[in-house]
Amino acid sequence: MKTLNDFNFENKKALIRVDFNVPLNEDFEVTDATRIVSAKPTIIKILEDGGSCILMSHLGRPKGFQDEFSLKHIADKVEDVLGVEVKFVSDCIGEAAETAATNLQPGQILLLENLRYYKEETAGDVVFAEKLSKLGDIYVNDAFGTAHRAHASTTIVAQFFQDKKCFGNLLAQEIESIKKVMEIGEKPVLAVLGGAKVSSKITIIENILDKVDHLIIGGGMTFTFIKAQGGKIGDSICEDDKMSLALEILNQAKAKNVQIHLPVDVIAASSFSNDAETQIVNVAEIPEGWQGLDAGPKSKEIFHNVVAQSKTILWNGPLGVFEMENFANGTIELGNSIAEATKNGAFSLVGGGDSVAAVKQFGFQDKVSYVSTGGGAMLESLEGKTLPGIAAILE
Repeated sequence: MKTLNDFNFENKKALIRVDFNVPLNEDFEVTDATRIVSAKPTIIKILEDGGSCILMSHLGRPKGFQDEFSLKHIADKVEDVLGVEVKFVSDCIGEAAETAATNLQPGQILLLENLRYYKEETAGDVVFAEKLSKLGDIYVNDAFGTAHRAHASTTIVAQFFQDKKCFGNLLAQEIESIKKVMEIGEKPVLAVLGGAKVSSKITIIENILDKVDHLIIGGGMTFTFIKAQGGKIGDSICEDDKMSLALEILNQAKAKNVQIHLPVDVIAASSFSNDAETQIVNVAEIPEGWQGLDAGPKSKEIFHNVVAQSKTILWNGPLGVFEMENFANGTIELGNSIAEATKNGAFSLVGGGDSVAAVKQFGFQDKVSYVSTGGGAMLESLEGKTLPGIAAILE
């Protein structure tokens, strides 16, 4: 696996695929710079070697050249985060981009315009990828968030850099973190899967049953498992067509000696609202007209004990409707348990949109070992798929 450490970038132009698809407010100000901060170590290492950086990214899903999706809006923020002047060019291929890249001196940074202004980017067009490749000497992929897409800038462009391509620090860390959980994790290995639907996690569950010792299932998908086993779930969310699959998963886990931990009690609500009436009930005895919206006190205690004895922990998905204050406690308590286990030497990886959002909201990002930057890419990695953006560097 080639990383930045395999190259000396002195007098070289690094063409870096970053993921600067960051949220903007109505004044086009960046509201969360996490992805820019994550790319900083890669960029600084190349500059310190005496190289220059040409940054390429997408922003949103523009239909043609739409000004609100221009990367010029984020150039100042990138400059602030990096502490180095950032030059911007209003195209990513063609004469303007090539001239700007040619004139770039060691120690300088050039930000290209939005790749997705061209439909050839998402189509994985070879001609477009070749035009991008003319801008740099070494190709660096540091965009885990888009590594699961075979786009021109994430995958196809790599074929024009035979021995001159590598992973950036961020992408290398993502690969290592997933490897720690899926291949070389110290036992016992625990996966915590939450969220609303079993259907969105089936492939992950099937893939990780061979790798884990414990599996905590929480969130809305709990109720598909409980109802499948004959429990009464009231008005709780449930995928009736996935109940036989839920039973199959329980049987597979038993055969593979994996202990599955489901909630035993829940905070049930009279409606899907923060202001609803609530009561603590047995998970399999939720009254009609009520719905489970968070893990109950006994469940939290059981989960805490499982987390405490684990040496490797994957957390993907919340335990309740954490967006509502009254149903966030299960997720917060789980975060506290994982933070404590991490402090005691466990390796903890958090990935997937909702759990990352929860970790940020409740201030756990510095209390776990690693927070993944890629939602879809992370999930596909956990499903056991080889991501095209990663395969392109390894080829």
